[in-house]
Amino acid sequence: MDALTEALAYYFFRDPIFGIGNFILAALMWTMLGRFVLGLFVPADWDFYIWRFFRRVTDPIIGLVRVVTPSFVVEPLMPLVAVWWLIAARIAWWILCRSLGLAPTIDSPF
Repeated sequence: MDALTEALAYYFFRDPIFGIGNFILAALMWTMLGRFVLGLFVPADWDFYIWRFFRRVTDPIIGLVRVVTPSFVVEPLMPLVAVWWLIAARIAWWILCRSLGLAPTIDSPF
C-alpha cells in the first residue's frame, strides 16, 4: 500500500497542474460515459436526482460538442461523441503540459 500512496503523491503533487487538469477531464469523461449508459435504461425526461445530476454536469459539454459535431449524429449518441472529444482533450492536455515540462515523466521515483 505504501507504493500506491507514493505513486499517487508523485503523480498529483509533483506536477499538480497536470494532475488536477487531467483529473477534471477524466471525471468529466467518466460522467459522460455514465450518462450514456444510464440513458440506455431510463427515459430522457426522468426526474430522479441521479439523472438530473448527470444532465446538469454534462449538458454544457454536450452543448459544446454539438457545435463541432455533424448534424447526422443522433441525440442519444452525443455523450459518446463527447467522450471521444474529452479523450482528445486529455491527450492534448498531456502534450501541452509535457511540452511545458509540467507533466510527469515515464521514469519512476521508486
